[in-house]
Amino acid sequence: MTGRQLTVITMPQPTANGPLHVGHLSGPYIAADIAARAARASGAEVLVSTGLDIHQNYVLVRAQREGVSVESMMEEFRGQITETYQRAGINYDLFTDPLEPDHDETIAGLAAWLVASGRVPMMDFDLKICPSCDMTLHHFYVAGRCSWCREGAAGGACEGCGAFTSAQDLIDPVCTACGGQPHTVTTTLPVLRMEEFREQLTAMWMRAELPSRVRRLIQHHLEAGLPDVPIAYPTNWGIPGTGPLAGLRLDPYTEVALTDLVNIARGVNPRASTVDDYRAAWQEVSELWHFHGMDNSFWYALYWPAVFAAMGIDPLPLSGVVANEFYTLDGLKFSTSRNHAVWANEILSEEDPRIVRLYLAWDRPDRYASDFTRESFAAFRDLVAPLLDGTHEPHKLAEPLREAERVRSLDALRLKGFDAALAARGLITLLQTGEQVDGTLRSALTGE
Repeated sequence: MTGRQLTVITMPQPTANGPLHVGHLSGPYIAADIAARAARASGAEVLVSTGLDIHQNYVLVRAQREGVSVESMMEEFRGQITETYQRAGINYDLFTDPLEPDHDETIAGLAAWLVASGRVPMMDFDLKICPSCDMTLHHFYVAGRCSWCREGAAGGACEGCGAFTSAQDLIDPVCTACGGQPHTVTTTLPVLRMEEFREQLTAMWMRAELPSRVRRLIQHHLEAGLPDVPIAYPTNWGIPGTGPLAGLRLDPYTEVALTDLVNIARGVNPRASTVDDYRAAWQEVSELWHFHGMDNSFWYALYWPAVFAAMGIDPLPLSGVVANEFYTLDGLKFSTSRNHAVWANEILSEEDPRIVRLYLAWDRPDRYASDFTRESFAAFRDLVAPLLDGTHEPHKLAEPLREAERVRSLDALRLKGFDAALAARGLITLLQTGEQVDGTLRSALTGE
């Protein structure tokens, strides 16, 4: 580690199967931008990273179901996603774009290096195959019940508890295309054996700031045994493997982990192009904070650090995660596929983006789930608009109370103990007094 104090904040790379909705915004995206703005205002050197995730297999499924070109669909949603960032005032320094021409070659090369170096061995692995579709059942292609919480889940990670799920450990797995029962075929695959990195991962978890639910998830996997995860599959979607991985396609979560590793390293050192360069660049990172939904906790808190460990990043840089619970709409889960959503670009074009940001911070599903309704947003807008414009009748608040509210609100924007909802409530209270509000607090929350 050098003397440089660089803080890296990651926002999830949105999946290119639809536009962003307010559930996304109220979860990691606005929160990460708020935290980054506050950290910069305090004097920190900050890099914010996001991008695009195109190789989840449900991206291909959506294009096939709608009868459109998957390439044109991804281009369309990339445009909508970046437009949402602009409308909402969400800033980033690094945008990792897998539609760029050199992306596949770089990531495939790193995956091949992992295998050739022996850090990810080729080993016999029992795949589940649909006999009717002749399809490898992984991620969206398989569904069943989570072996930990017993809730319905697809492959990848359980939305209920966050645990790793795969066709190999789901209860009653079936093919999502035809409902068929799978059979087992033993094949040779490149497998990241997370148990080999238990000691390094445990040391990282001991020093990181993690929500209690994430710690329970880690404890579950430590007790059950950290899983073996293939980094490539014989399947029909994903980056084509090269070298020892020829004939396979890269696992999308491994791709995203390697993409973050490379592009953040290049953000630190634009000339970085080798594994040694990437390792050296990561030594410049003093803090790494992930903002994401609870259903992504396995990937951010467990799997991606294991990929970094396999790449030789030491010590592992994770400082903490800020994980939100689910944000529902009128009591039901937001759903892109069912069109049950308030689309981000629509509300940002219809309403004052400052108020949208402030409301989604105020109503953020941080430690508990919360529910968006149009009625509550309208009531909030009517309350807050005069406060932001300074056209309201000021309320008196004694100076010691104003100062306590100011300090409390600014403290809530720190990465350690981050609480956007508490900061939003403090800002509203201070605006009601009619006094000048700290510029950091107001600009971080409203994006002004």
